[in-house]
Amino acid sequence: MLADMIKMHQKSPTDPPEHSDPNERHESVAPEVGAITLPSHIAGSGTLDRLVETARDYARAAASENTLKAYAKDWARFARWCRMRGTDPLPPSPQMIGLYIADLASPDGKTPALSVASIDRGLSGLVWGYAQRGQPLDRKDRHIATVLAGIRRKHSRPPAQKEAILPDDLRAMLATLPHDLRGLRDRAILLIGFAGGLRRSEIVSLDHGKDDTPDSGGWIEIMDDGVLLTLRGKTGWREVEIAGGSSEQTCPVHALTQWLHYARIDFGPLFVATSRNGLKATRERLSDKHVARLIKQTVENAGLRPELSKADRLRLFSGHSLRAGLATSAEVDERYVQKQLGHASAEMTRRYQRRRDRFRVNLTKAAGL
Repeated sequence: MLADMIKMHQKSPTDPPEHSDPNERHESVAPEVGAITLPSHIAGSGTLDRLVETARDYARAAASENTLKAYAKDWARFARWCRMRGTDPLPPSPQMIGLYIADLASPDGKTPALSVASIDRGLSGLVWGYAQRGQPLDRKDRHIATVLAGIRRKHSRPPAQKEAILPDDLRAMLATLPHDLRGLRDRAILLIGFAGGLRRSEIVSLDHGKDDTPDSGGWIEIMDDGVLLTLRGKTGWREVEIAGGSSEQTCPVHALTQWLHYARIDFGPLFVATSRNGLKATRERLSDKHVARLIKQTVENAGLRPELSKADRLRLFSGHSLRAGLATSAEVDERYVQKQLGHASAEMTRRYQRRRDRFRVNLTKAAGL
């Protein structure tokens, strides 16, 4: 069956010649969104050409840089899979894509199988890639949808959740940081990330003021009672209130103001790199990878979860551990946690609450047993 379906999609002699390097065929980054052009029957002009560039810029901003990179990798993997089987990814074929995702779930040889979540995300990348090439793909087609449904039923597993960083954990992590400028910055990152329930991308995208930089994801306002963050998240703009803590050692507002004062930051990115000696702040915005590395390094230095191996311990914690820590440890009405984390539903917030309500309500006794 596989051979027959591949033959149906092999190129005919009348197809145009391939790229001179077959290894590069269809494996470039998903086509430049700059494929947006004027209609062929309209002559260009200075004004229209400028609008084309503006439209391309907006199209590039339709998805985050990380999402676009992931989609490009999804497309490259599929293009490579097609080439190795003597076929072509264009035009879109639901039958071939059904075979492709089946191979991802149950590959031959020593190739590891992808998780259901990775396969589902990969399909989204292919849908996006085909859309950029002006050839829409219907992932609800039975050749795709039924195979994916079977993969979910056979291979689906509970989501692997990251461990929550609880207040005692955070105190131990903070104690490992040096008392130089770099230490002030990293202390502010951990405390603001925890108290705000922020994603790592939201932490590093903050600016000091509104419209300070073109790539800003939000800004801060320091008030008498705390700090107000205005953030551009996954679901749009939202405000996050971070109040003062019970002591200077764990107060996110104090940590932030100390970093801003000694780093002399009053404009531009909030969290920036420091010089090698840790004594001077640069103008270079940190990447979200710094937050992930910081969490893993301080978890290791603090000796958290000593019963685990180093590899397992580092795998257990990530940027989401800060969000999960706030959701788990904040003893307030659930709707306040939901608002802080920017979730559209309480169900999503509950996914971040690690063991919070486990056995608190005893339905066995309540039923009379």
